[in-house]
Amino acid sequence: MKIAFALLWLIRLLPMWAIGMLADALGLLAYHLAADRRKVGLTNLRLCFPQMSEKERERLIKANFGYMIRLALEYGVAWWSSAERIRKLVTIKNLHIVEELRAKGEDVILFYPHFVGFEMCVFALNQVLPLVSVYSQQKNDTLDAQIYAGRQRYNNCYIVPRNEGLRSIIKAMRKEHTPFLYLPDQDFGVRDSVFVKFFEKDAATITGLSRISKLARARVVPLIARRVGNRFELEFYPAWENYPTDDVVADTRRMNAFLEERIREIPDQYFWLHKRFKNRPEGEARVY
Repeated sequence: MKIAFALLWLIRLLPMWAIGMLADALGLLAYHLAADRRKVGLTNLRLCFPQMSEKERERLIKANFGYMIRLALEYGVAWWSSAERIRKLVTIKNLHIVEELRAKGEDVILFYPHFVGFEMCVFALNQVLPLVSVYSQQKNDTLDAQIYAGRQRYNNCYIVPRNEGLRSIIKAMRKEHTPFLYLPDQDFGVRDSVFVKFFEKDAATITGLSRISKLARARVVPLIARRVGNRFELEFYPAWENYPTDDVVADTRRMNAFLEERIREIPDQYFWLHKRFKNRPEGEARVY
């Protein structure tokens, strides 16, 4: 692990275009060698875009491998490059949306789905906005220490261990109306989840966005990270009106519907290599 960190430290000295070229080469290699993960990505696209040609699915997943490798290689930039370099790499759009809500004394949940630009963008955002984040301890102690230190790089992030539950999250949010950065768009198991459509297929989807926003009386503001060439764009969307409702299933489906719209805009930049349909409704066959 120390060798890997040393390589990341060196790679961050490269210009972004050079990191991108390295990632493209390694991504293509990974596409051919990581057969199981390639199958996961292609299966996800087949389930979500049944009308898409097989050739187009393969093109998207090849690009996705490159993006995912690039995300990993750029951790060195996020952890050790200057704050100024990171700020220059990320254009933040519509920050006023969350600033105005905080100024009015409202709490905010940032719905932040898993797009490939999410890591670099949050390091730029945390320079100008305090954040609450939930953290899961890593199995490797060295990796755990580095990721935790990275999250705390600007001393502007309140980290809540995942096992502490909602009360700790809400308490941290109410401290200076600090936005809660929430990534609920993966398959975290059937506990606290409902099966709702994600594109064409039912997916186990946690109901936390609806439940936490209701308990905290917080506004939900979507936040999308995009890679644009060798740079990034982080865009805030208007706070959702009439959310949450008394129908947690409808609220959860609304979350997925919004995400689907954003994925259609940049389909090769979503986390397709995650087993989004790992858990199935009772009686339904596994897909992987």
